[in-house]
Amino acid sequence: MSLDDSFICPVCGADVPAKTLACPECGADENTGWSDKTIYDGTGIVDPDEDGFDYEDWRRREVEGKRSGRQWLIGIVALLVVVVLVWLTLAGLW
Repeated sequence: MSLDDSFICPVCGADVPAKTLACPECGADENTGWSDKTIYDGTGIVDPDEDGFDYEDWRRREVEGKRSGRQWLIGIVALLVVVVLVWLTLAGLW
């Protein structure tokens, strides 16, 4: 790490200048979880170049199939509204 480098605080996300002893925003320091060697610990970021990283597993967990019950309800209600509006238009009632 050069003197001009900075990193993101894993606690609050603020920009932390290199060789700083504590985060200028939240005060996090080596005792609360970060140092030059562990600046990304606790962020949940997985290095895709590491052995054991499974892209397909990550994609399945993080991208696919993330519909909540509320999203399904909104979609069904929207579809029903469209069907009713089309029916009213075709029937000449609107």
